[in-house]
Amino acid sequence: MAEIEENIIKFEKVKFSYPGSENIYALNGVDLTVRKGEFLSVIGHNGSGKSTLARLINGLLEADGGKIEVLGMNVAEGKNSLEIRKHVGIVFQNPDNQMVASIVEDDVAFGPENIGIEREEIGRRIEWALKAVGMEKYRTSTPSRLSGGQKQRIAIAGVLAVKPEILVLDESTAMLDPKGRREVIEVVKRLNQEEGMTVILITHFMEEALLADRTVVMNRGEIVLSGTPEEIFENGDKLEAYNLCLPRITGIINTLNENGMNVKNVLRAEELAVSIAENFKSKGIDRAASPKAEDPAIKSDHEFDIDIKNLSFTYSRKSAFATKALKDIDLHIDEGEFFGIIGHTGSGKSTLIQHLNALIKLPQAEKRYRKKRVKKGQPQPVSPSITIGSYDLTQKKCDFKSLRADVGMVFQYPEYQLFAESVFSDVEFGLKNFKKDLSKEQIEEAVRSSIEMVGLDYNEVKDKSPFDLSGGQKRRVAIAGVIVTRPKILILDEPAAGLDPLGKKEICALLHKLHEEWCRTVIIVSHDMDEIAENCTRAVVVSDGRAVACDTPSNLFSGGASMRALGLDVPLTSVICEELSRFDININCNCTVKDFTDKVLEVYGGKNA
Repeated sequence: MAEIEENIIKFEKVKFSYPGSENIYALNGVDLTVRKGEFLSVIGHNGSGKSTLARLINGLLEADGGKIEVLGMNVAEGKNSLEIRKHVGIVFQNPDNQMVASIVEDDVAFGPENIGIEREEIGRRIEWALKAVGMEKYRTSTPSRLSGGQKQRIAIAGVLAVKPEILVLDESTAMLDPKGRREVIEVVKRLNQEEGMTVILITHFMEEALLADRTVVMNRGEIVLSGTPEEIFENGDKLEAYNLCLPRITGIINTLNENGMNVKNVLRAEELAVSIAENFKSKGIDRAASPKAEDPAIKSDHEFDIDIKNLSFTYSRKSAFATKALKDIDLHIDEGEFFGIIGHTGSGKSTLIQHLNALIKLPQAEKRYRKKRVKKGQPQPVSPSITIGSYDLTQKKCDFKSLRADVGMVFQYPEYQLFAESVFSDVEFGLKNFKKDLSKEQIEEAVRSSIEMVGLDYNEVKDKSPFDLSGGQKRRVAIAGVIVTRPKILILDEPAAGLDPLGKKEICALLHKLHEEWCRTVIIVSHDMDEIAENCTRAVVVSDGRAVACDTPSNLFSGGASMRALGLDVPLTSVICEELSRFDININCNCTVKDFTDKVLEVYGGKNA
């Protein structure tokens, strides 16, 4: 029994390959032990084997070779599967994969009911689990009517309600807003520290990996590094070789130290601010200020401006489930912008962008629409309107097919827009629908170019089923299927969610390349404030269906308290600047890492001190 207490999970030379890919191992001879009560983070590039590892732990997949023991039981023995699953809870990357009921409280109750928990205790667990993820007011809601981030919280609550001995989170916070992600991780840490729950956190957020007791790095189905987070992130060169990157804070420290400062290797923004202030003090700099950053100029002919006025929308308007998603939105986006849309989970972001290519049509554009008669003496209600270049989306006769060719959209969950038998067929679908005069050779060249543009090997993936790819690869295929038609406006809902750090950088670099070469406007919806700060010219903040602010990232994030009050966060550089201001050091940067480090080094070198 002592052995079980020490090593609650044990992998010995485990191998696994997916059907149809028998010669390519998703796991290749993996050895891994996890101690009881340990908080283990698992990081690695897309397709490195992280999700496969998670599914093998409780027998959702069966290993081709080697041995797996969980709680002293051999997973390969069928009689152990049910018992193991009572003690191992897994939250998947896509919450729709584990939704089973039509009411939220029934979904959360499903697990406890199946392991025989008493009814009164189930009620208490539902209340506790929903409160833990901040979803108690949605107890009687229908999961299908919730946003992606809200569904993810419900999925996490459903697993927490079982109170498993082992909790496996497979990219479970990827779709949550910063506040939600922070709250979930805090709950998980508390369960780990106070109740001894063993936690395996699979993540692409390097900042989350820092919270673990131990981190393992996976690469091409093998565990290549293992140690404390501090030990792992000292190996910057090795991480880059494995398609990973250092946490932002470590990158900032390295840049400052490479340029003459002596900043301590810390993990928190507050600690970094203290160390920077100490460096300034050692040079006799007690007060300092840098000039305000200039906002980038936008080149635009204004032929494809987006103008939204008085936009409101209610889901299931005439039913008991009516939910007002948008309320009187007024917004103007100039052609040429790299524009961001941010907001808490369920704020209305996805509903807003679905109006931009008429996936949700304005009432006036619906065939059965009739203008309402107004009683004598009553004012005429103001109707919503959207114009995109020459397209007037209020008109029934608007050429919506042409609009959708010019306004391409990549959804929050890429698998929702993948449907064909092969990657090639999926990517070519848009061309066949929007550009029917192309020859077979032209189509093949366009498909090849798009697939390679998103960083995939054309010959390797063109004949594969898109559903056999990893989550990150699916997202790349979904983007390829949209950019193959070369839309004038490209809209992406959480474009980097589910991608490894290097993949995120590559996708953002790709979007900037497209923006510079032929895509007039790029619009991204994101929960990652650093992503918005590093890439966007302006951003709109959506809260409870309203556009509450629209400005440049430097102006938006200068008010940290107001952003946090909306359930959002601010970029790391903004947090460090807030902390530095306590030492009378005012770094006025545009919130990008480069501008921040440049300004700090400029002041440290004697300018503006």
